[in-house]
Amino acid sequence: MRGMVWAVVAAVWLVVSASPSGARGPYGSITVGNWQGGAFTDDKTGAFSHCSAGSTYQSGIYFMVSIAENGSWRLGFAHESWRLTPGEAFPLTLTFDGQPAFNVYGMPLGERLVIVEMPVNSSLINQFRKARQMSAFAQGHLFQFNLNQTAQLLPALLNCVMSVRKSGIANAGEFAVAAKPAAAPPPQQTAPSSTAKPQARFGTGTGFVVSSSGHVVTNHHVVDGCTEITGNLSGEAPVKLRLVSDDETNDLALLQAPSPFKEAASIRQSSIKVGDGVVAIGYPYHGLLTSDFTVTTGIVSSLSGILNDTRHLQISAAVQPGNSGGPLFDLGGAVVGVVAAKLDAVRMARATGSIPENVNFAIKTGALRDFLDNSAVEYRTKEWHDGMREETSDIAKNARGYTLLITCKVNEQTAGARKPGN
Repeated sequence: MRGMVWAVVAAVWLVVSASPSGARGPYGSITVGNWQGGAFTDDKTGAFSHCSAGSTYQSGIYFMVSIAENGSWRLGFAHESWRLTPGEAFPLTLTFDGQPAFNVYGMPLGERLVIVEMPVNSSLINQFRKARQMSAFAQGHLFQFNLNQTAQLLPALLNCVMSVRKSGIANAGEFAVAAKPAAAPPPQQTAPSSTAKPQARFGTGTGFVVSSSGHVVTNHHVVDGCTEITGNLSGEAPVKLRLVSDDETNDLALLQAPSPFKEAASIRQSSIKVGDGVVAIGYPYHGLLTSDFTVTTGIVSSLSGILNDTRHLQISAAVQPGNSGGPLFDLGGAVVGVVAAKLDAVRMARATGSIPENVNFAIKTGALRDFLDNSAVEYRTKEWHDGMREETSDIAKNARGYTLLITCKVNEQTAGARKPGN
């Protein structure tokens, strides 16, 4: 894939720079997390043209950010399986951290490559600079990107452009910018007033017990950035939970209570099938709706999620904010997934003109079992066999003993970096 990466970078500037040849590089290097790149020159004239870095996501999409010698910004997207029509621009909607969407145009530069122009000093660039998540919707497909490291990447790209302008391409080196130490607070802020207590915000999600040692599974995004995590079974007092391990890629987190719970869920070993019935249990809109958990039913609509992501199930069982991290059961009462997300109907309606219904997603138990195995957690399993079926009320009754409301506390100092909960 690495060869494709640099081929993509060169191809972008082959067209954009209006050069009949292409781009050559990288010169020097930019290494920020999974982002890699450097400086590039026009292959015909040898003149510096741009600095660029990119990263390949699990979906197979290569995502690139570039700054040209003249200061203009561009995003690039490529995938080996795409078959686009070069030169035919199409509308594309970009959304950052759930903020209002930006309607832009993608320009295919080849069958597998699309670029998006980013106007200098626009609100689009400002949102991109500070965002942690980006979604792109185009031609009926939704793509999602983690942007956690762009705060370090974008200064590195700017440093690359300025350094090459000043010292030339022959002196290109490592362009990553070291993080600056935090400035010391002014004297009057070193001893806060006793009345100026830090404020806290709270978010909620769902989790479920998976071991006799008090281990609880939820989504990574439910507890990401929490300064304090608590969990409580329906009708019982909350207990403090500590984060044991997490997997941001698969959106899973493992918590542990100070003492064991009486009951734990059983995880199905065999794969579930399309059309099989499922039951989702969780705590949606806690504090606005019921304080008890809710139960919804549906079927498995597909064995893959957005962009054929085989880690996910698509389900028709209704879920809402607060359901995240909750158990998804088969009709025998075994866990077949971890509820993870729902498709944003409003954004989809804006992009397509129609409102999607009953499109929700859960993480498959294959990823869950791998996560628990890697965390050395002993969990219960249950095998499905024909004729195994329980009443939904019985599944809910059993789940009451091991399905928890997860509450995430975020102090005011960190709240600006993260909104707690879902």
